Amino acid sequence: MIDRFRYYSQARCQDTQARAGVFVTPHGIVETPRFMPVGTLANVKTLTPQQLQSTGAQMVLANTYHLHLQPGENIVSGAGGLHRFMAWESPILTDSGGFQVFSLSEMRSITEDGVTFRSPRDGSIIHLTPERSIEIQNALGADVIMAFDECPPYPATQEAVELATQRTERWLKRCIAAHNNLDEQALFGIVQGGVYPELRAKAAQSLQALDLPGYAIGGVSVGEPPELIESVVKATTPLLPQEKPRYLMGVGTYREMVQAIAAGIDLFDCVIPTRFGRHGTALVGGERWNLKNAKFREDYRPLDESCSCYTCQNFTRAYLCHLVRSREILGYTLLSLHNVTELVRFTQRIRQAILDGRFATEFAAWLSHRG
Repeated sequence: MIDRFRYYSQARCQDTQARAGVFVTPHGIVETPRFMPVGTLANVKTLTPQQLQSTGAQMVLANTYHLHLQPGENIVSGAGGLHRFMAWESPILTDSGGFQVFSLSEMRSITEDGVTFRSPRDGSIIHLTPERSIEIQNALGADVIMAFDECPPYPATQEAVELATQRTERWLKRCIAAHNNLDEQALFGIVQGGVYPELRAKAAQSLQALDLPGYAIGGVSVGEPPELIESVVKATTPLLPQEKPRYLMGVGTYREMVQAIAAGIDLFDCVIPTRFGRHGTALVGGERWNLKNAKFREDYRPLDESCSCYTCQNFTRAYLCHLVRSREILGYTLLSLHNVTELVRFTQRIRQAILDGRFATEFAAWLSHRG
């Protein structure tokens, strides 16, 4: 595993903790910092793998819980694993199902053994344990797999968050014991602790002692305001090993990513670009544009004149407005294609700024909360 999963730091920002690096995996490299599109059911919604590749994406996510429900990990494994199943040859990360512990709170119960869900598809009972989560992820075959964790909601009492954080640590050790594919899959641990700095610090210290291939900060972007997310990330990230990749889960706005990169985060994921695309919204220069608005009906300029994506190079705002108003699937595809490109390109620009020593000055507005 040491030979197949490596992180190299290439440059660091003198004024912040920002860094540029390369994360090496069996299916290729990921140049960091980098935004990773979410492909919950082994597809990034509305986009083909070829289109996804054109955005500059180097790593995508898939969801253990949902793939277990449909089509089932045995079918994915029978196809040769996720890479062949979804025709994506670059790196893949699978989450553990831990986020569903939070998002499906009305349909689950938690014990020390694991989590019991009622399937939203047919009402059947699903029991997910740390061992079962790893077993499913081993079968799916992603490059990076995540430890099964308990993601507490916001707000929650310190006592409740402490219990969840302690259980997450115990579950992580069970995940490590169950992981049988160390040469092909890197298991990342997840730091929980809610908005309580002392719990985050204690969790980070415990996880660091386990010497894992990578580390994630979880349990943010679950309802708390951006200022709290930033304070948690800023306090927690420096506690994670310098020589390992650091992943902030479920974050993908411009401000949140810049602030997190300044703290030393390398990887991000979020459903924002495709979700916005499916609702007729484009991300342009840090703004959100509703293409249904009448002002775009006779606007014959490209969506973003500075963008090199297929959408912006070939179609006008007027055409995109027409497609969205007509509820044409092509409109959702073209907006998702642009939005994913925009977030990947945004992190690429940040990476280059770090390499060139321009990060603190070029992104000063975002760092000072004016962006």
